[in-house]
Amino acid sequence: MKRFIKKDGMHRRLEGWPLLFTILVTISILIGGIVEFLPLALVPSTVHKIESVEPFTPLELAGRDIYIREGCNNCHSQMVRPFRHELERYGEYGKPGETVYERPFLWGSKRTGPDLARVGGKYPHLWHVRHMEDPRSTSPNSIMPPYDWLLRKDATLSDLPTKLRTLKALGTPYSQDEIDNAVALAEAQAQEIADEVAAQGGPDGLADKEITALVAFLQRLGTDIQQAPDATTAEAASTKETEDALAAEGDAP
Repeated sequence: MKRFIKKDGMHRRLEGWPLLFTILVTISILIGGIVEFLPLALVPSTVHKIESVEPFTPLELAGRDIYIREGCNNCHSQMVRPFRHELERYGEYGKPGETVYERPFLWGSKRTGPDLARVGGKYPHLWHVRHMEDPRSTSPNSIMPPYDWLLRKDATLSDLPTKLRTLKALGTPYSQDEIDNAVALAEAQAQEIADEVAAQGGPDGLADKEITALVAFLQRLGTDIQQAPDATTAEAASTKETEDALAAEGDAP
């Protein structure tokens, strides 16, 4: 009994030292986090690679940085959970292999707006331009603020070679040719998107604006899975995985 009281008293004294207690809790969390993270980072077999998944193009990478800068990931997740209601609304559930080239990943958990993991190709380029300029023009009930300055602000592309070079050092398979010609590749893709926007009845002269880079990124999301080399086999495997996931949740068809 005395031993128990002594231990309890020691714990109470520890709780009375907030700084020391905070440090010890932080150390415990770090150790637990490392133990959970290291196997995923150091053992390649823990993440199944998907052959159709490719790194972002230079322009898409620039658009992703704009997406993060404007805080879009604070309201939109990019991870479809393996639940029936999610699959029916958003499509195929997310897989770790889809985001192997994302640093940092943008899975997220908060959805003030819809999940965007499968938004690529769902709407034409002009829809995204109008949505960012005035969200209510495309989604009447949207509470999203306008980002109209993206149609006026010039995109910064000069730092793309440095970004690609850094990502290559971290393991993203960019070729030296892509790194050396990153700006030219981005400008060419931006011009294609701007021409399509104009052809769809949108404003001219968006090739050098930030909105074009953002559209490139949004139109890429989820499209790698749709371009699997063997669509029939991939679809069958995906269906089986989905059914297994639903069964595990007690929601089998």
